[in-house]
Amino acid sequence: MNRRRTVLVALTGLLAAAVTALPAGPAGAEETEQVRNGTFDDGTAPWWTTGNITAAVDDGRLCADVPGGTADRWDVIIGQNDIPLAAGETYRFSFSASGTPGGHVVRAVVGLAVEPYDAYYEVSPQPSVSGDSYAYTFTAPAGTAQGQVAFQVGGGAEPWRFCVDDVSLLGGAAPEPYEPDTGPRVRVNQVAYLPSGPKNATLVTDATTALPWQLRSAAGTVVAEGSSVPRGVDASSGQNVHSIDFGRYRKRGEGLTLVADGETSRPFDIGTDAYERLRTDAAKFYYTQRSGTAISDDLRPGYGRAAGHVGVAPNQGDTDVPCRPGACDHRLDVSGGWYDAGDHGKYVVNGGISAWELLSTYERALHARTGTPSAFRDGTLDIPESGNKVPDLLDEVRWELDFLLRMQVPEGQPLAGMAHHKIHDEQWTGLPLLPSADPQKRELHPPTTAATLNLAATAAQAARLYAPYDRAFAARALKAARTAWAAALAHPDVYADENDGIGGGAYPDRDVRDEFYWAAAELYLTTGEKEFRTYVLDSPVHTADIFGPIGFDWARTAAAARLDLATVPSRLPGRDAVRRSVVEGADRYLATVEAHPYGMPYAPDGNVYDWGSSHQILNNAVVLATAYDLTGAARYRDGAVQSMDYILGRNALNISYVTGYGEVNAHNQHSRWYARQLEPALPNPPAGTLSGGPNSSIQDPLAQAKLQGCVGQFCYIDDIQSWSTNELTINWNAALARVAAFVADQG
Repeated sequence: MNRRRTVLVALTGLLAAAVTALPAGPAGAEETEQVRNGTFDDGTAPWWTTGNITAAVDDGRLCADVPGGTADRWDVIIGQNDIPLAAGETYRFSFSASGTPGGHVVRAVVGLAVEPYDAYYEVSPQPSVSGDSYAYTFTAPAGTAQGQVAFQVGGGAEPWRFCVDDVSLLGGAAPEPYEPDTGPRVRVNQVAYLPSGPKNATLVTDATTALPWQLRSAAGTVVAEGSSVPRGVDASSGQNVHSIDFGRYRKRGEGLTLVADGETSRPFDIGTDAYERLRTDAAKFYYTQRSGTAISDDLRPGYGRAAGHVGVAPNQGDTDVPCRPGACDHRLDVSGGWYDAGDHGKYVVNGGISAWELLSTYERALHARTGTPSAFRDGTLDIPESGNKVPDLLDEVRWELDFLLRMQVPEGQPLAGMAHHKIHDEQWTGLPLLPSADPQKRELHPPTTAATLNLAATAAQAARLYAPYDRAFAARALKAARTAWAAALAHPDVYADENDGIGGGAYPDRDVRDEFYWAAAELYLTTGEKEFRTYVLDSPVHTADIFGPIGFDWARTAAAARLDLATVPSRLPGRDAVRRSVVEGADRYLATVEAHPYGMPYAPDGNVYDWGSSHQILNNAVVLATAYDLTGAARYRDGAVQSMDYILGRNALNISYVTGYGEVNAHNQHSRWYARQLEPALPNPPAGTLSGGPNSSIQDPLAQAKLQGCVGQFCYIDDIQSWSTNELTINWNAALARVAAFVADQG
């Protein structure tokens, strides 16, 4: 499902440009130059600049003295408009540039010069004083006669001189095939295997018979050996593969490698320390996603930033937000919470499932046979609240819960008690953009039944978990949950508009039977009251088969109810049947793990990988982990643990989808402020950030240009512009935090 559409070029920069329209011609089928006067032999026309610089030809190049002290790249631009672009056409974009002094970044953009100001392609080189030449190939995702080539050169503290020459946009260029560097053909978990856990690898090879393998220590000593098992062609990757099982080796070590078919794997450890770190890092991710507060560089070195959306210019703030025109007449303080993903929006349905999964991670630690409550004790996450004698994970989730409570429609207003679906910018913004620099008007969007039930479920869950630490907050949360439940019953079919996707994702969901079931379950588990027990038992979802191949998420929440009903102590009639249904679902996922040459509990129909496939794999692993908690059967534990192998590198692309974990890992996720790929002064995402992973629908222009015809696991690229395969989100990281905690507990 297309969660959002993101504009990659800075809207404010394009609006600021003063341009002169010229006639535009069609793109030709042969190689055709689209840029006029790209060598500047005829002076400066038709190039334009923003009003704060003057460009002139100097020694055959177009040069400009860029002022210091501007805030953003798009504050200073040199560009050319009325460039025709043809949908599906491949272009070669090239230029030479210099910067004096060196060290300044240039954003070179090809995109629309008119609304909605889409970027079809952009790069951010750092030209040297002596000058450098650049050439790139891309495919236009749409056609227009109103295209633009722009060089955005602002955002520097000090003045500098920018010169550009030989600017070319050549249509009809030969497509440049994209060949991902997949490294050695022995694919392993690049982080760590548990000493007493399963240890499997996948070998990509043309061989059809068994091959010898060796496990080697960091010193090169052979410590184990055996033979591979041919598996044939893996449908999810199109590769001929073998499986390697070295689980009998249980000694701890660092920097081990697996050697087979003349290839040496990337290094990995056998031990538990990495999962202790990942359990913490995956949860620490949320602090730097906070809205409405400054992020302390002392607590997160390299990630400190000013508070976003607190009403300090240029922000318009979240403390007094109006509704989108026609949605309501009131205004609300909806400050705080977590930014949902790579944008600045905040969404109740995605915030709800995220808060639930993190709270359930904590609740599992209280009840499960291998749970470790001390893992999230006060002081473990290095957040501002550390030291207040409340478990840090509860403190972090409280930041989101307070926001969710603020999204409830107040008494006396139409639809009182329901929850607004979302709050975000009026229009899409560009990358990079710090939350504190977002100038857009913020708007509340209409309440929905789905959002209201998310509030009811998470607030009810919070009421039982926060009661030992803050009885007043627990009581407030339970009151809000009851109010939301009543409002949802009174308005059971108020749905999000599928077309409400300007400035933020739509998050539509027209089947809320699962949300009703979930909310009733959480209210019952907290209160034990007959009303909620009856609703749970009478719901058709209660006995439905809900553990499908693509996993649970924000739009499929029945599993949230089923897992909690199975594990949280209660007197629910028929609870044994609930527990059996979880184990039966786990049996199917376990069969998938065993049948899959890459050892994961994910085999979607037709190998069509869904948006955020990495977190769906992890959520299927959650079901396996829960089956272990219920039965104590080691096969479920091993299935859940092995699922992490795919996430951490045992996959067709040989990449870890967790930033900072594994020799080769995703680190260019789509984000406005973790945007080092576009702006070297900004950081990459923090260690422990999960990438969405392969997505067969490849909705973004970059993925469409690079990945057409991709098979399953290959529908991914680690690029900040690929928002459909490489975004980060709060709900995806919640799945990582939960499984990482489980694996750490098994050590």
